[in-house]
Amino acid sequence: MAARTVQSSVPAVLALLGAIGCGNCVAAETGADAMAWLKKIAAASRQLNYAGTFVYQHGRQMETSRIAHMSDASGEYEKLETLEGPSREIIRNNDNVTCYLPATKTVIIEKRTIRHFPALLPEQLSEISENYVVTRGGQERVAGHDCQVIALEPKDNLRYGHNYCAELATGLALRARTVNEKGEPVDMFVFTQLMIGHQVSRDMLKSRYAGLSQSWHIDRAALDQSESAADGSGALRSPLAGFKKVTEMRRSVPGRATSVSHIVYSDGLAAVSVFIEPMSKSPPNAGATYQGAVNMYVKSGTDQVVTVVGEAPARTVRQIAESFGTKDH
Repeated sequence: MAARTVQSSVPAVLALLGAIGCGNCVAAETGADAMAWLKKIAAASRQLNYAGTFVYQHGRQMETSRIAHMSDASGEYEKLETLEGPSREIIRNNDNVTCYLPATKTVIIEKRTIRHFPALLPEQLSEISENYVVTRGGQERVAGHDCQVIALEPKDNLRYGHNYCAELATGLALRARTVNEKGEPVDMFVFTQLMIGHQVSRDMLKSRYAGLSQSWHIDRAALDQSESAADGSGALRSPLAGFKKVTEMRRSVPGRATSVSHIVYSDGLAAVSVFIEPMSKSPPNAGATYQGAVNMYVKSGTDQVVTVVGEAPARTVRQIAESFGTKDH
């Protein structure tokens, strides 16, 4: 909770207000302490060496993955692989990402565009307090490690709440929950097994498919997308509280005759992407879809299609889509 300041010009009541003043000091210290923990969580995922198995749960579905991460003076290195369903292995060298899909014998090479658990927080957290109340909760135990609960409560219903449990010594997020306005979990990441520190070796980062993929199809389409500055015309007719435009560009996508406008809005934590493209002969189905905390809304007009996707409630994603000037059929 934000601290409140009590002022009085009457000396006689100062003693009576003393208890209130101390309570406010505690609230202020608690808020600062919670933000310090949040910064520690954000830094730990990038700076620590760790390896383990985690589960991603959304609705009734659960997916298990294994991750190994190392960091040194030259940057970050990571291996992420699925343990259920079709095999998928992602090797990251700083922002260079190689994804191996053995089922289709395909290698996808691209630049890093999304954050994976436990690196879910952005590096810059300065705007978090504008849209969320950050508080420190109790201590729990996850994957055999004691951890500190840090909660982000949204100040309105345009964004989700978040709950992290950070390992006490290092601050690494052992669990991350996204919750709706009722406090119900929308999705959750949680480590089931984890080791932190010097036990993590370079061998854990080696790809099991790099040597087998010499004859596989290599997809560099994401790297071939050219970007150019937009004219700045992309703007919400009705600005959404807390969401600011952070980037706007035009992308040339292979296989499409015309470029696509891409605009990103953020509230300092959640990012929502808006894609605007001319109406095609086979337009996508209009309406809403979702997976876990990620919602998507497609709005078709007479001459263009607006697609909005991001980790925000369905009402927010739809409101952004509706705020762009397309005319319905």
